[in-house]
Amino acid sequence: MQSPILRKLFLGFIQIHILHHAKKEPVFGTFMIDELKSHGYDISPGTLYPIFHKLEKAELLTMESRVVDGKIRKYYSITQKGDEILSQAKAKAKELTHEL
Repeated sequence: MQSPILRKLFLGFIQIHILHHAKKEPVFGTFMIDELKSHGYDISPGTLYPIFHKLEKAELLTMESRVVDGKIRKYYSITQKGDEILSQAKAKAKELTHEL
């Protein structure tokens, strides 16, 4: 079982990861679950979508619905504010990594 402190830290890393990929191109749930899994994060849709919604509410992401293979898929893109936050987070991560 993961400690609450470690879980909170990992959720921060996941948010940065989402912003990073949303800057490259619009992202959707299944893509992010697979991408995060490739980095050792086992995240369910029930955890991921509230993160998407929180980032959207904070105006760091925007959401666009598209029809793909007859189904509606929600795509998330980074906003200018999200890009600024991502830049700040990357700078802090580099500083911390250098120190560690």
